[in-house]
Amino acid sequence: MKIQVHEFRIGDSDDPEIYAAEPLYAWQKTEKGRWVMGVAKEPPTYRFEIDPEWMGYRATITADIDEQFLTYYYLRWK
Repeated sequence: MKIQVHEFRIGDSDDPEIYAAEPLYAWQKTEKGRWVMGVAKEPPTYRFEIDPEWMGYRATITADIDEQFLTYYYLRWK
């Protein structure tokens, strides 16, 4: 099941992927990020949406996680 596992914001820039590299890397090194990277069926994906409230971008990371791991995820991090 695909779920959103993380979200962060980036200021307005010409190339948000460059500015997203550090927050993405930092998230992967957290306990939650390492766990998601370990149990996801395939590497998590990210996407950007324009965030008019914040005058920039909102980046969301989604992962396809087996249902057997979802209970642990929700109890631990939601």
